[in-house]
Amino acid sequence: MALVYADNPTLNGRFSDVATEPCTMLMPIAGYEKMPLVSLEEAVEPLLSLVPDVQRTVWIVKQRCENPLDELSPDESASIMLYTTEGTCRDDSFYSILNSTLRTENRTKLKPWFLYLKLVLTALSKLPSTESGTTIYRGIKLDMSDQYPKGKTFVWWGFSSCTTSIDVLEQELFLGKTGPRTLFTIECNSGRNISRHSYIEKENEVLLLPAIQLQVIASYNPSDDFDMIQLKEVKPPYQLLRVGF
Repeated sequence: MALVYADNPTLNGRFSDVATEPCTMLMPIAGYEKMPLVSLEEAVEPLLSLVPDVQRTVWIVKQRCENPLDELSPDESASIMLYTTEGTCRDDSFYSILNSTLRTENRTKLKPWFLYLKLVLTALSKLPSTESGTTIYRGIKLDMSDQYPKGKTFVWWGFSSCTTSIDVLEQELFLGKTGPRTLFTIECNSGRNISRHSYIEKENEVLLLPAIQLQVIASYNPSDDFDMIQLKEVKPPYQLLRVGF
């Protein structure tokens, strides 16, 4: 997984991979919480056959996380940064393979990811949550209005990369300003600002944890090719992901 951040439209895909969310109810994400905390190198050992060049990518991000902020350990900070790396091919990127697995009905496929999930979710639990009522943004170059009608309640099962800055999404690598586009505005209270642990800090990234339940509050169509969908985080009746160890 070579790390490339040139002006390539396949990059920054973690901000727009919402199109692959099933938006259907699945079994909870469970079992990882019983695993021990290990180094990032140990956490990715079960993933060597699943993620191209993951050991090399781990080595790179560990070099960038020798003195992490927010009282995280180098392994904890690097586990977050690993998620934010982008490969030359979206399908080979760490985040893409992880999120695809989180969204599958076959929960046994998550087992190789348990050590990594324990490490990264422990790290994220140490970061402060977004304040109640905070609005963050996520965009995609597709018309998603039919999939998100007003009143719909659904779960996003993967990690969801969002931003606090709408200016970020206006860049062509993200949402852009032309063609079919959908902008999600999300009112949440459980997002984690990971910008100080992201491979690219200037993206002002807020990460929503897996298995977040949301509701469509309203939608707006200011032009033929642009839709805005307002979402709000809602608490499910039963826990779908355990965090805070």
